[in-house]
Amino acid sequence: MRSLLVRFFLFSLVIAACSIAVTAWLASQATTGAIRQEQGEALETDAAIVDELVGYAATHQDWSGAKGTADEIARKYDRRIALADHTGRKLVDTGDENSPQLPITPRAVVDPLNVNGKIDRRAVGPFKLTDEEHRLLHAYSAQLSECNRYITIVDAPNGRPRLSNDQPGNLSKWEDCTVGDRLYTLTATETAAYEELQALFTKCLAAQKGEPSIVDKPPSRVMLDWDVLMVRDSPPDVVSCMDTARREQLQPYVAEPVQLFLTQVTGDEPRPIDLSTTGATRITLVALGILAIAGFASWVTATQLVRPIRALTAATKRTAEGDRTARVDGGAGEIGELAKSFNAMSEKLAETERQRQAMVSDVAHELRTPLGNITGWLEATQDGLAEPDPHLIGMLLEESLLLQRLVDDLHDLAQADAGTLRLHPEPIALDDVVEQVVTAQQNREVLLRAETTPVHITADPVRLRQALGNLVANAVRYTAPGGEVVVKLFREQDNAVLEVTDTGSGIAPEDVPHVFDRFWRADKSRSRRTGGSGLGLAITRHLVEAHGGTLSVTSALGEGSTFRISLPA
Repeated sequence: MRSLLVRFFLFSLVIAACSIAVTAWLASQATTGAIRQEQGEALETDAAIVDELVGYAATHQDWSGAKGTADEIARKYDRRIALADHTGRKLVDTGDENSPQLPITPRAVVDPLNVNGKIDRRAVGPFKLTDEEHRLLHAYSAQLSECNRYITIVDAPNGRPRLSNDQPGNLSKWEDCTVGDRLYTLTATETAAYEELQALFTKCLAAQKGEPSIVDKPPSRVMLDWDVLMVRDSPPDVVSCMDTARREQLQPYVAEPVQLFLTQVTGDEPRPIDLSTTGATRITLVALGILAIAGFASWVTATQLVRPIRALTAATKRTAEGDRTARVDGGAGEIGELAKSFNAMSEKLAETERQRQAMVSDVAHELRTPLGNITGWLEATQDGLAEPDPHLIGMLLEESLLLQRLVDDLHDLAQADAGTLRLHPEPIALDDVVEQVVTAQQNREVLLRAETTPVHITADPVRLRQALGNLVANAVRYTAPGGEVVVKLFREQDNAVLEVTDTGSGIAPEDVPHVFDRFWRADKSRSRRTGGSGLGLAITRHLVEAHGGTLSVTSALGEGSTFRISLPA
């Protein structure tokens, strides 16, 4: 019992530990997801701040007036923003004089001419239209929209009206509008800017000893992607020179690159989410507390489980020592079912013991009478009080045959119990077996007759005669003189049926379940005429079941009984 208690306790601890581990894993997964989401949102916020500052740098020549814009961005994103040049000199800081020092490492570099290796589209420099050019081109665009309502016009970064990106190259939409060419012609500002870009580009190529020029002259019309002036699939030196020329041209019109420092509003760096020593200790204490609670609950449960098992063990030991009155109360549940099964077993053992004692008493009684008769007559003959005439010898032979029959019945029953009862099946005519039994059991006081139909089965003829003979002899024994016993044989579906019906005294309803018990007899008087050994019906049931059949009885008290054997045909 102690081993079961310990195993149950350890098993409960393992379950609790696994539960804690799974819970911790789920919590860590959820925390990791939350951290990643928070970090993603922080990165999106930082990217938005950088983009707005790059936009400012692309449209302003320096950072002298950036304080107001930086304050507005800081309030918008709830961040402290600080800008410093390459020497570390602070240019803009949205914090106050009580704010702590800036971190050593900047969050990003704000450079409109190098945003992930590209020039920001908002850096237009000398391409920015004058107010007059802007007014004139927008007047043309208004006329064009009135001419063709399917045209969608948007402003390029330099202020020029142009087709939207979902209509690239679709110039045919304004071919029927006379204003189209005027809207698509370079302005003086754009022409001068392209000429400047051409000169810088040619100078770069000449320095690299390349071709004199790829762009011979400024385009007569504005390109749809006006800020990407290069030929696709150009040689690397051409692409490099165009990029260099554009950066050189835009340099005077944009603010210098600066270092960007982002912190919380208080000036502190955002504290990373981490499991500190205190947090780890807290988790450990909580885990130990859960283990303690689970262990206590497991111990209480195990104790409640083991208590009835110990009681059951004690009752089993008492039963093994011979106490047939041991009973246990297991309560409800599986243990209760086990206790009920034990009580049923104990009652069955007690009943078996009573039957054993009754069997010993019955066997002793059955043996005592014939042995007493044989011994008495032999002593009388030895003393000369009786003559060994044929009548005496016949009586002694009858008594010895009775003893032999009782011994044979006990032997057959022992073989049936041990599973060693052997059969020798062969094809037989079952109606012949019935005729043989009826002929052997004829009685002058009781009418015994057979009603048969030809039925052939495979069975052991000797054992079937024994089984049927037991039923017929039992029926004749309990039928009063002048009564009748009928043995019927017929086929019912796939079975051969034998019925032995008598007009005897019948069996009380409460006695019917005990008919096939060993040494059970309805007549408790053990008279020599009706007593018998009480083993015939028990042996008959074993013989029928050994053939794969069934044996049943129906009876009415005072009207007679019918025993029915059903065998597979």
